[in-house]
Amino acid sequence: MAESFADTAVIEHEPRVRRWERRAEWPLAGVATIFLIAYSIQVLADPQGPTTEILEVILAVTYVLFVIDYLIRLVLADHRSSWFFQHLIDLAIVALPFLRPLRLLRLLVLFSALQKAVGGAIRGRVITYTAFSSILLIYVASLAILEEERGVEGSVIKNFGDAVWWSVTTVTTVGYGDLSPVTTAGRVVAVFLMIGGISLVGLVTATLASWVIEKVSDEDAANTAVTTAQIDELRLDMQQRIDALTVELQRLNGAAGSPEIRSGDTTPPG
Repeated sequence: MAESFADTAVIEHEPRVRRWERRAEWPLAGVATIFLIAYSIQVLADPQGPTTEILEVILAVTYVLFVIDYLIRLVLADHRSSWFFQHLIDLAIVALPFLRPLRLLRLLVLFSALQKAVGGAIRGRVITYTAFSSILLIYVASLAILEEERGVEGSVIKNFGDAVWWSVTTVTTVGYGDLSPVTTAGRVVAVFLMIGGISLVGLVTATLASWVIEKVSDEDAANTAVTTAQIDELRLDMQQRIDALTVELQRLNGAAGSPEIRSGDTTPPG
């Protein structure tokens, strides 16, 4: 039993994999940024001719780098079979987008890489981290929905402004219903965005709850400090009074035992 727990701990930590992830974190964030820029140009500018081919090459190369990262992590794992089954989602993210209908899943790689690197640097500042994640999620979703819905018959999402409006109303779970995707891929984007929105709402709620608890704890600590100071002051005052009474009693006892008092006590009345 002890050995099984030890094996589980080793599998979860995988020191060689962790070292690689720490070294590759920011380079992959740079690759993800290049991917995002190229994808943004492709969607927003909608270029034609050689520019389109160049952008496709950039997107393909950057995506292959993410695939290589996955393979390196798999090779470095001490327990490859266990690591493989524990990271099936990573496998799906890097493998399924090679199928044309599922190419939108490559955006998950982009979001994951940027969120992991930049988010890790600002995770201590929860509000900043939440704002960064929200903006990144809305922007990526807007690009994805615009790419899938623009030019489709019956679609009401025709430009980037429409896409951003749809993303904001979806991620906040408001959903006015004035804009909605008509394509299957667009609805897939909507599902992922809804899940992301629910997660962000939970994160914001947890942040606010943590802030309230922190404020209440600080106030309790301040009140405790004041109460402790008052108790210490009362103790000091009581100790001073006790010391004064002790001195007075000693003085009275000393006076009662003096020769004058004793002789006066034995003198017969006149």
